[in-house]
Amino acid sequence: MNTNNKYDVIIIGGGAAGISSALWCDELGLTTLLLEKSAELGGQLLRVYNPVKNHLGASAENGREMRDVFVKQIENRNFAINLVAEVAGFDAKNKALTLKTGEKLSAKAIIIASGVSRRKLKISGENEFKDRGILESGKRDSIKAAGKPAAVIGGGDAALENALILAETASQVTLIHRSANFRARPEFIERVKNNPKIEVLPATVTEEILGNENVQALKLRNTQTEKTIILPVESVLIRIGVEPDTAVFRGQIELDKNGYLKINQNCRTNISGIFAVGDVASPHSPTVSTAVGMGATAAKVIFETVFGH
Repeated sequence: MNTNNKYDVIIIGGGAAGISSALWCDELGLTTLLLEKSAELGGQLLRVYNPVKNHLGASAENGREMRDVFVKQIENRNFAINLVAEVAGFDAKNKALTLKTGEKLSAKAIIIASGVSRRKLKISGENEFKDRGILESGKRDSIKAAGKPAAVIGGGDAALENALILAETASQVTLIHRSANFRARPEFIERVKNNPKIEVLPATVTEEILGNENVQALKLRNTQTEKTIILPVESVLIRIGVEPDTAVFRGQIELDKNGYLKINQNCRTNISGIFAVGDVASPHSPTVSTAVGMGATAAKVIFETVFGH
């Protein structure tokens, strides 16, 4: 066990990419610390409620089950894991960091696997009604919407898929999208259009979530007519995309225009000894398979270049 807070590799983030990185660092004999800000490993996998059938070599009924497969595989590996370990300060030049607890850590190489978070509307009521009408997932929470009017906000695959799922139990589903055009796959758009329980409100923005103890309505505005309406709903699901968790690295490591970490084909950032893997550096392929492969790549490149093997 490392006792001086210096490691060969520190990995920030315990999702699929971070777990893969840790496994491969251990495979290559590097002293490794895996940091995860939440109370359990899994990252975005814990927010996947649909079956995972497209990861070669393993399938699962949901993301948590897939996470369990990964965690079981690392049970006997010799690397340290710190849970509830959020990075509050980062020094890219010296490859050092400070946790929210004040603990200081450093390494010869750092792998950033901090992932993404769901984008928020940043409107009144969004935080207040969490778990009081604002749903986490159509599949997980479909029973909460049973027999009641529901709304889904967003225009991509996830929004339309969730609208279809909620329509199975809700009395009515209103799909609200700020644009006049949807960016979802054609098959989702077709199914939504043909579902009699789904009403589509394009070119519409949500300005406020209203209610007392629980959600009761949405204040909406049509961006073409500027007309405001109050839509009675009892359940709301927000699916307006994700954003990378890179705030603590901003100004020190090069980001793209959307805030994702920029890397080369070997997962290197523009700072020597700092690598990035998984969703935080892969906006075009945020998949389990991509995350796992990037984790292995970063570990192998670190082993060969940073440690000269």
